[in-house]
Amino acid sequence: MSDEQAAAGTPEGQGPVRVPQDLADRLESKREDLFEKFGIEDAFPPEVVEEAEARTEGVQQEIQDELGEREDRRELTTWTTDPVDAQDFDDAISVEEREDEYVLWVHIADVTHYVTPDTEMWESAVTRANTVYLPGYTVHMLPPVLAETVCSLVPNEDRLAHTVEMHLDKETLGYESIDIYKSVIHSDERLTYTQAEDRLDDPESPLHDEMSLVFDLADQMHEQRKEDGSLVLNPRRDRAHTIIEECMLKANKAVTHELMWNRGVEAVYRVHPQPSPDEWSDALREIQELDGVSVPGDSWDDPRKAVNATLEQAPDRQLGQIQWAVMKVMPRAKYMNDPFGGHHALNFEIYGHFTSPIRRMSDLVNHWIVYQNDVPETLIELCDHASDKQKDGEQAEREYKQFLEEVGLDPNAVNNRGIEVADVDDIEY
Repeated sequence: MSDEQAAAGTPEGQGPVRVPQDLADRLESKREDLFEKFGIEDAFPPEVVEEAEARTEGVQQEIQDELGEREDRRELTTWTTDPVDAQDFDDAISVEEREDEYVLWVHIADVTHYVTPDTEMWESAVTRANTVYLPGYTVHMLPPVLAETVCSLVPNEDRLAHTVEMHLDKETLGYESIDIYKSVIHSDERLTYTQAEDRLDDPESPLHDEMSLVFDLADQMHEQRKEDGSLVLNPRRDRAHTIIEECMLKANKAVTHELMWNRGVEAVYRVHPQPSPDEWSDALREIQELDGVSVPGDSWDDPRKAVNATLEQAPDRQLGQIQWAVMKVMPRAKYMNDPFGGHHALNFEIYGHFTSPIRRMSDLVNHWIVYQNDVPETLIELCDHASDKQKDGEQAEREYKQFLEEVGLDPNAVNNRGIEVADVDDIEY
């Protein structure tokens, strides 16, 4: 297969989904209806945009001035991995293997250097609470003029970051030490998931050794999570996604353990209640009755392990049905000011979000708490609001996907490739 043929099978190679103007108008009208229905703000107020634009000036000098106050991590080999259509890059990773430990650095965009509680941008971010991703259309939490420039960990430029440095025992992968600090980093490359997979396959490619090392580590972390009872609803995720998912989970868990156990502070924790035993039994029976599916008999005592084992053996055609049977009985995860109750699906005692401050208010607030040890007085209200707005955004996404299907469009294709208005004669359905 030629390189061109291989590229044609990827979202990067296929180009946007082409639609006529009248359909594009209907999609826009549907989005506006959903925004009104769920209280989603699309455009930013002028004062927020002006403040964001002002914060993008003189940035390189500002970063140089910050070097004396921060850890200089520019010498580390560092890269980002994101979807092909990503406009902002809020996390990067570095990794080293030493004689008796792994060292994993997860670098997160230092948004709170620019967006602080006394700014209009902070108030706007709190109100919006999260970025809403509709297929082919994004409603940002932060003004893109800031989020996609000075906050974004773009390649080949110095950037301010909040780094989570984790020293992991080679045998147990447990934390030997956790250090969270402000840093300056320099990302060597911006990779898409497809490019990351290609690098893993090509021993001669740049970053191959580093990516192979971090995949080996991520794969071990993934298997350990499953062994410990963490629910894995997508067992056939590719290597590039596995790397990012496991590294971000490890960093989020590290930060929230630091907040709870070492500092004993309230923060925005992620709590996921468990289904009742009867609900779990109903889900497992529904799964057992699917054609070609069998729940291994030795795993029924722990429903999460039962689902993991079943998904690994089930035919591809039944994966969606198994996932749906589980999702139906799962309570919604919520943001709360204390972590107790834990995260059932992940099987973590304590968990919270830290790695996406560009697109989640929960992470933005946690960055501020880590940095200043200053817990907002309105923390409980912030947690409730973040939970409510996440639910609204997810419902809007579901309804928009449903509408796309009704008008003959594939939501996944639109999501991966975007939309372009074209002459009717050029449309292919």
